[in-house]
Amino acid sequence: MTSATDKYITDLLNTNYGKTKLERGIAFPTCVSINNCIGHFSPMNTDKTTVKEGDLVKVDLGVHVDGFIAVAAHTFEVTSLGASAPAITGKKADVICAAHYAAEAAHRLIKAGGKNTEVTEAIAKIAEAFHVKPVEAVLSHQLKRFVIDGNNVIANKSVIDQKVDEVTFEEGQIYGVDIVMTTGEGKGREVDNKPTVFKRAVDQTYSLKLAASRTLLNEINKKSPTLPFTLASMTDQKTTKMGITELSSHGLVVPYPVLYERNGEYVAQIKFVAAILKKNTNRLTGHPLPVVTSEYKITDQSILDLLAQTTGKEKKKEAASSDAAPMETN
Repeated sequence: MTSATDKYITDLLNTNYGKTKLERGIAFPTCVSINNCIGHFSPMNTDKTTVKEGDLVKVDLGVHVDGFIAVAAHTFEVTSLGASAPAITGKKADVICAAHYAAEAAHRLIKAGGKNTEVTEAIAKIAEAFHVKPVEAVLSHQLKRFVIDGNNVIANKSVIDQKVDEVTFEEGQIYGVDIVMTTGEGKGREVDNKPTVFKRAVDQTYSLKLAASRTLLNEINKKSPTLPFTLASMTDQKTTKMGITELSSHGLVVPYPVLYERNGEYVAQIKFVAAILKKNTNRLTGHPLPVVTSEYKITDQSILDLLAQTTGKEKKKEAASSDAAPMETN
């Protein structure tokens, strides 16, 4: 499923940009993370994992044209009922609402002169309102040409031993904003799934011993020299399986581990691109939300005032009815 999605994206890029010499391709491999899986689940073609009715699924992906990156992630409930499906309720609704409103708050706070710490604080308040938690160690990075993980970051959650430097946002900056909420503890753990998504560590060198490792590194350098890739995209899967261990053990590639919450919990993710302009911040990627009904609501007046602000593209009246409150809460 993930490989088919990446192929579909690549085909579209070639259709639209095939007559140009612009470099284009996958900036982040498609990941489909189910229920308590926090992220980075991009299975190999031989994987037998399936989704079933009622599963909460996070789809995360990225593309680039000429090195300029767009990322997006969204959360869906699997249903065969289509538009006639009833509203999502319970813990699933709570975690989706928290992710959505945190993303809306981040959109309004990421502006010239604002600070990354303000975004993290707002995320925490909104998570508390919906009785969920932000996931630790999730970072929103500044995007630059061919760079998906710039040094300026926004923490999804403030943790004492994972402090990030305070950053003041500036006009012209672009961020991949990653909001991840959970009904569980907020701490990811590795289980049985081995990483399949990696990124080349361009500042690391090592004289590889295995021919398979050298072949794999050459293909990585050709296809994805700076951006993340999935092992499923490599040509020879036998060579890939043999070579990735040596590349990883010597730091030539960095893995994106597949992380999980406790069984029975749900994780929701919303990721979008925020471009800081002189007078407003544009949200460049996104997707319509499912119908959700939560028993909780935001009562913190500072957050309500923030969500009532326009984002510069809509009238205030329209924002109050659609942008700031698209979901029903009791």
